[in-house]
Amino acid sequence: MEPAELAGGGDPPEPGGRPGLGLRGFVPQKEIVYNKLLPYAERLDAESDLQLAQIKSNLGRAVQLQELWPGGLFWTRKLSTYIRLYGRKFSKEDHVLFIKLLYELVSIPKLEISMMQGFARLLINLLKKKELLSRDDLELPWRPLYDMVERILYSKTEHLGLNWFPNSVENVLKTLVKSCRPYFPADATAEMLEEWRPLMCPFDVTMQKAITYFEIFLPTSLPPELHHKGFKLWFDELIGLWVSVQNLPQWEGQLVNLFARLATDNIGYIDWDPYVPKIFTRILRSLNLPVGSSQVLVPRFLTNAYDIGHAVIWITAMMGGPSKLVQKHLAGLFNSITSFYHPSNNGRWLNKLMKLLQRLPNSVVRRLHRERYKKPSWLTPVPDSHKLTDQDVTDFVQCIIQPVLLAMFSKTGSLEAAQALQNLALMRPELVIPPVLERTYPALETLTEPHQLTATLSCVIGVARSLVSGGRWFPEGPTHMLPLLMRALPGVDPNDFSKCMITFQFIATFSTLVPLVDCSSVLQERNDLTEVERELCSATAEFEDFVLQFMDRCFGLIESSTLEQTREETETEKMTHLESLVELGLSSTFSTILTQCSKDIFMVALQKVFNFSISHIFETRVAGRMVADMCRAAVKCCPEESLKLFVPHCCSVITQLTMNDDVLNEEELDKELLWNLQLLSEITRVDGKKLLLYKEQLVKILQRTLHLTCKQGYTLSCNLLHHLLRSTTLIYPTEYCSVPGGFDKPLSEYFPIKDWGKPGDLWNLGIQWHVPSSEEVSFAFYLLDSFLQPELIKLQRCGDGELEMSRDDILQSLTIVHNCLIGSGNLLPPLKGEPVTNLVPSMVSLEETKLYTGLEYDLSRENHREAIARVIRKLLNHILDNSDDDTKSLFLIIKIIGDLLQFQGSHKHEFDSRWKSFNLVKKSMENRLHGKKQHIRALLIDRVMLQHELRTLTVEGCEYKKIHQDMIRDLLRLSTSSYSQVRNKAQQTFFAALGAYNFCCRDIIPLVLEFLRPDRQDVTQQQFKGALYCLLGNHSGVCLANLHDWDCIVQTWPAIVSSGLSQAMSLEKPSIVRLFDDLAEKIHRQYETIGLDFTIPKSCITIAELLQQSKTPSINQILLSPEKIKEGLKRQQEKNADALRNYENLVNTLLDGVEQRNLPWKFEHIGIGLLSLLLRDDRVLPLRAIRFFVENLNHDAIVVRKMAISAVAGILKQLKRAHKKLTINPYEISGHPKPIQILAGDRPDNHWLHYDSKSIPRTKKEWESCCFVEKTHWGYYTWPKNMVVYAGVEEQPKLGRSREDMTEAEQIIFDHFSDPKFVEQLITFLSLEDRKGKDKFNPRRFCLFKGIFRNFDDAFLPVLKPHLERLVADSHESTQRCVAEIIAGLIRGSKHWTFEKVEKLWELLCPLLRTALSNITVETYNDWGTCIATSCESRDPRKLHWLFELLLESPLSGEGGSFVDACRLYVLQGGLAQQEWRVPELLHRLLKYLEPKLTQVYKNVRERIGSVLTYIFMIDVSLPNTAPTTSPCVPEFTARILEKLKPLMDVDEEIQNHVMEENGIGEEDERTQGIKLLKTILKWLMASAGRSFSTAVTEQLQLLPLFFKIAPVENDNSYDELKRDAKLCLSLMSQGLLYPHQVPLVLQVLKQTARSSSWHARYTVLTYLQTMVFYNLFIFLNNEDAVKDIRWLVISLLEDEQLEVREMAATTLSGLLQCNFLTMDSPMQIHFEQLCKTKLPKKRKRDPGSVGDTIPSAELVKRHAGVLGLGACVLSSPYDVPTWMPQLLMNLSAHLNDPQPIEMTVKKTLSNFRRTHHDNWQEHKQQFTDDQLLVLTDLLVSPCYYA
Repeated sequence: MEPAELAGGGDPPEPGGRPGLGLRGFVPQKEIVYNKLLPYAERLDAESDLQLAQIKSNLGRAVQLQELWPGGLFWTRKLSTYIRLYGRKFSKEDHVLFIKLLYELVSIPKLEISMMQGFARLLINLLKKKELLSRDDLELPWRPLYDMVERILYSKTEHLGLNWFPNSVENVLKTLVKSCRPYFPADATAEMLEEWRPLMCPFDVTMQKAITYFEIFLPTSLPPELHHKGFKLWFDELIGLWVSVQNLPQWEGQLVNLFARLATDNIGYIDWDPYVPKIFTRILRSLNLPVGSSQVLVPRFLTNAYDIGHAVIWITAMMGGPSKLVQKHLAGLFNSITSFYHPSNNGRWLNKLMKLLQRLPNSVVRRLHRERYKKPSWLTPVPDSHKLTDQDVTDFVQCIIQPVLLAMFSKTGSLEAAQALQNLALMRPELVIPPVLERTYPALETLTEPHQLTATLSCVIGVARSLVSGGRWFPEGPTHMLPLLMRALPGVDPNDFSKCMITFQFIATFSTLVPLVDCSSVLQERNDLTEVERELCSATAEFEDFVLQFMDRCFGLIESSTLEQTREETETEKMTHLESLVELGLSSTFSTILTQCSKDIFMVALQKVFNFSISHIFETRVAGRMVADMCRAAVKCCPEESLKLFVPHCCSVITQLTMNDDVLNEEELDKELLWNLQLLSEITRVDGKKLLLYKEQLVKILQRTLHLTCKQGYTLSCNLLHHLLRSTTLIYPTEYCSVPGGFDKPLSEYFPIKDWGKPGDLWNLGIQWHVPSSEEVSFAFYLLDSFLQPELIKLQRCGDGELEMSRDDILQSLTIVHNCLIGSGNLLPPLKGEPVTNLVPSMVSLEETKLYTGLEYDLSRENHREAIARVIRKLLNHILDNSDDDTKSLFLIIKIIGDLLQFQGSHKHEFDSRWKSFNLVKKSMENRLHGKKQHIRALLIDRVMLQHELRTLTVEGCEYKKIHQDMIRDLLRLSTSSYSQVRNKAQQTFFAALGAYNFCCRDIIPLVLEFLRPDRQDVTQQQFKGALYCLLGNHSGVCLANLHDWDCIVQTWPAIVSSGLSQAMSLEKPSIVRLFDDLAEKIHRQYETIGLDFTIPKSCITIAELLQQSKTPSINQILLSPEKIKEGLKRQQEKNADALRNYENLVNTLLDGVEQRNLPWKFEHIGIGLLSLLLRDDRVLPLRAIRFFVENLNHDAIVVRKMAISAVAGILKQLKRAHKKLTINPYEISGHPKPIQILAGDRPDNHWLHYDSKSIPRTKKEWESCCFVEKTHWGYYTWPKNMVVYAGVEEQPKLGRSREDMTEAEQIIFDHFSDPKFVEQLITFLSLEDRKGKDKFNPRRFCLFKGIFRNFDDAFLPVLKPHLERLVADSHESTQRCVAEIIAGLIRGSKHWTFEKVEKLWELLCPLLRTALSNITVETYNDWGTCIATSCESRDPRKLHWLFELLLESPLSGEGGSFVDACRLYVLQGGLAQQEWRVPELLHRLLKYLEPKLTQVYKNVRERIGSVLTYIFMIDVSLPNTAPTTSPCVPEFTARILEKLKPLMDVDEEIQNHVMEENGIGEEDERTQGIKLLKTILKWLMASAGRSFSTAVTEQLQLLPLFFKIAPVENDNSYDELKRDAKLCLSLMSQGLLYPHQVPLVLQVLKQTARSSSWHARYTVLTYLQTMVFYNLFIFLNNEDAVKDIRWLVISLLEDEQLEVREMAATTLSGLLQCNFLTMDSPMQIHFEQLCKTKLPKKRKRDPGSVGDTIPSAELVKRHAGVLGLGACVLSSPYDVPTWMPQLLMNLSAHLNDPQPIEMTVKKTLSNFRRTHHDNWQEHKQQFTDDQLLVLTDLLVSPCYYA
């Protein structure tokens, strides 16, 4: 590819051809195209080259000089701004250099976290457009990123409070990895697998970590020739894992995300067909749709469900290709869920369904764009064989359109439906638009259903562009436009706000797309038009009508909003929120219509709006604003004609009404005068050049009206002045028509119909810019001289005290000044002055960038901005000193100061909201299919204008000058003044100003802190509060209290603490208390660990040198001398030393602050909170602080104790001594070679890790020769490449040290914990209750004790021992919890103790634990469970053999009653579960022990045993490449159980639970034993449903018939436990995921049960079947025999002798038909009709007393079955009427007079039919013939219907 072609990123050649390399000397990667359309475009190249050169040179210098801050950060920020302004306008070489430099910077290990995030965000931005750099241009290593993610996301010290990371860090890091992923080297995949496979132990949390790493790191976009080094290494392994996992662990969803990405990046290279049924089944399951009546949801199905977004991407990527399998399944998926979309259904699942609907079309459109329209890049293209064909697209649209049309009217989803339709219409307008229109026309007619109207209109807006452009697929589209517009007009309705707004949006959307030109005359002139074009031409005659009718409607709206006006009396200045929205809608719609009109229509409209506006007098608040807006819209479109009408009229009226001088002093002005002033001020917002004609008249009006006494009057006059100045001085486009040059051409040359719906052409936009001419500029200055100067002179004298002015006069003058300032903001150069120096030292220049925004400042004139600044400051001081209650003037002064500092022609918040609305409109009208920038012309112009405004607003990194300093100080004075509203407004401006100037915060902080000094007596409470607010900051800007910089927090934090002693501080005032709470909370929330080490490694510096030397563009800056570099290094070392000094200084100052006498407790707590933020993992806390925290373990306040506990735990971690590790070879230890392929689970080479009671280390020698592996997951899946374990005892840090051997810090802790009094106090506090009933085992306290015993081994045991013994014996909840926390800490802390010490420890612990377990209570068993689980976590089981043997002694002794037994099992389970697969022997022993005890009588013990069994069998998983486990296996266990349950299997009568809960004496019979056993087994099955990885289906199936027999049929909670459990168990089992080979087995059981003699069992089979089929839908559908079997089963149960079973079979059938599992084919229909014709036997007269009546005859059953079957078919389509339906209904109605239960069934069916079809009956009626309708109406309202 030629470099010249690469340059523009796929845009057509620029106007005037491509410059090629030309003079620039480099080809930009991809610049922002809109810059080329700015009126000053030719100056931008030079500007951007200069900026880029400065950035390269200075960034390079900063890094070489080791100056990360301020230089490095300053220039990287400049680079981000550069990208925002010009795009990636640098050469490929520079692009690569920037990326490499930032990659090195980001991965500096010790880098401060906030810098890391800043660099990372810029790096993400540089890597964003991956098509610009191929893998040949750039390669990035993956390990630095992995180290960073490991260090931050899986931080070992964060939970101890040694590191504070911001919340956003996780997303930033993941996005960074995602952006770097395409550039990882080819061998990365293999290295990653080697690194993370050892973590894949499914019972461990590390599994989640491994899969997370795979998901974010594995590269999937390698080119096909490297696939063998990419996904082929892991695909089979991971998809195998995914397919075989059944119970949705959390990581399953992450695998889906990985597969979705893999599929998208490699379309056509992977054969997904074998997995398709499984994929769709799982996606359907994860929608969590409700099925059947009594369904119990497994909670983890909700929390771990797949992310719909990723599922959609996966489906989209698999579509197409030769097999069409995915499309078939997708159609099946939508068929099965369509009915859930009906508006009458609602539930928590609805959001997911809607998201599916919205994302899927979007995703398909993106894929089509990629395959057909996107410019090819280095990324792998889709092979032709797998591209989507037109047929594929059609099939897709057809399968999804039905649900979308249903969702249109849903209560929540009409927005999603509209977005879906927009994308579908791009692909197949002819399939999508007609049904939408069919729904829209009736909705426009209806008055009773407003929701229907708003829903359909928003959908039509979505498809508008496809509708209007017609095109080859849907040529008749445009003919619908006019009828739609005319019918929408009544929607402009003053009484229904939402209808009104959507109608405005609708009309505006269509008129933007279409030129409103009457072309009907063309019909006579041309005869070469197509049919559609002729139709359109004749229709366009209605345009004029439409515009005039629309105006009438708007006038009606305006008049109605006047009528309601009783506002004249009530002084409400503002409109209500709704009115302002309507005003916005009205004015923008009207202006769009007029922009798109032809000249003739425009002139009629203009005349009409002019007559309306002069024939009424409006109040100026609501109606007046709306009319003035309409007039302004008209004037903007054709200024010359319109101004001719309006200006002379308004001017003459105003002149006449102000002839008399009395008017000037009236408080209330004449309505007419006000209205004309308002009108005039609005119509001057037009092209400035056209206003110059009227300048004399306008100036006259200003002279007459600017000094009216009436506030309303002079405000309107000031508006006029403001608009005149803006119109003449700003740069803006003057027209937004949809075709360049407008429509004002003769029809013979220009045929507008060709332009319907046409996008703008970016390269021939022909924007008409308004650029101020010299006359306009001089007129503007003339206005300023005439109107601004006199006011300034007055105010100057007033400020000097020479002139007395009333408040009203001051306010009036300030209003004029403010309007002049914001009118001429971009003429006035920014404030000049001396910079404030010495704020931060830097060796790099930190100059600000000047952007050219279209105007050269005229420096010969006086700068009015400076004049205003001078006068206003003087006036401000005058007002604050003399009359500080003149709040209105102060408000205006605050506004003026803010605008003086920052206003250059546009306001930031206005720009932001315009950017937002631009994006909204763009989204609603974009064409994602054909590619980028196919927007309509008005949008493109808007975007160019936004680009211009962005440039005017870019003032980041401004130099901080003396004048800014003065004004910010003024703002600070206002922020601490006496009126809260003044303070509030001043603070907002103050924060905005702080954000704009470099480093000004350092200058201001001391001034703010002055107000908080405790030794000042003159601070008022208002000043105190104001200062606190200034520290707090607002939600978006800077927070002075918490700048990430040592120099700043060293000042602010201690000041906040000491301010507690200020006399202005009063804790009685709730507002002040709240402020301190907010401050403390904000500091805690936003604090991130601040760096102490700012060293830059060598690798960065080499890249920085290259960057600084890079040519094209470059500035001639000499390279750095070695002396300079030395100096840089020296400075950097000083900076590190400074940071350290500051850190220690801050800790000491805070301690001084907290220890002050009479400091209120609140401030002591805040201070301690701040101190605890200063713990770090790279520096030990200063000794004084350590002493402070240790002493505070026994503070009186619980809050302080809690902070101290966390802090001391952290300090102990800091003091931890390093333990030496060695590398071992696990294969040598085991004596077995490495397996050839991957084999997980129990292998010969990891067998030595198992717990084996014969060889546990019981002597010192055995202990020391034993190789302990602490982490549970090592060795299960594979061994890590470098397997490390701890070295022997003699190489580890010394144990049992004396006090002299310790460091000072350790001595402090040692002294306190050796002191019996201190320990006694501590234990007393720890065993107090905190929140009654809410307390749990506290991990913080556990960490404290673990640290104590780890760092000081058993030094404190003698002191603690008596306490432990006392606590264990006390059965109170809080004492038990305390001892559990200490014991867990002891066991975990003894990890590195010597054998002797450990042995002694267990001698102490075993009796304690025995006592504890016998004293266990309801409140404490959870804590003991946690204690034991925590103790066993990540420990080699052979080290803990004492504990396991103790726990297994006799879990079920029965001594303490059933409850203690249950608790002991719970505790035991906690310990064993942590050990996972390494203790098979213990699991076997436990199972053997439990098996005879399964017939327990007590419910709580049964439940616990069930749960323990789950954990015992957890290890028996059927995952791929896993060896059979040596732990207990389910099949053998089940076989033994079934043997015992035989007596229950064989009996036929119903099983009653007649076992009493008391243990009867003597032997019970087998059957009673069986029932007790069954209860326990049910508990086990229920417990394992949500926890294990795979369900042992084959074994459970053998139990199914038994459950079917027991489960009750009715929903009634009074049943005994056995029945309830059986029902619950069936519900859970039916939702299980089946493997394909299990399907026949299940069906076998169901068929067998369907023949059972118990009708309960037959009934339950049906309910089971419904759920099971839906939850495994595609797996069943993929197996034809299974479908046949199910069909046979249901149809045969329709003829069951039991009525309930027949009815349930009918319900099941209708459900299966509804989700399209079965289809209503003719054999089925004939079968039912045959059954219906069964003759019934004649009724015989019987004796009244005979009993024979109750058993129905076989004929009746058959006939009933037929009727039920037909009924099921009718009910299976509740929301539409298929072709076979009418006839079926007729057949059914013939049976209305049959005997019961047939009659009842027919009635029910008919009434259900009526209920579900009632909503859309008008539409459904069409399907029936007249005769059928007669019969039907008869049936539905006949008397028998109510019988």
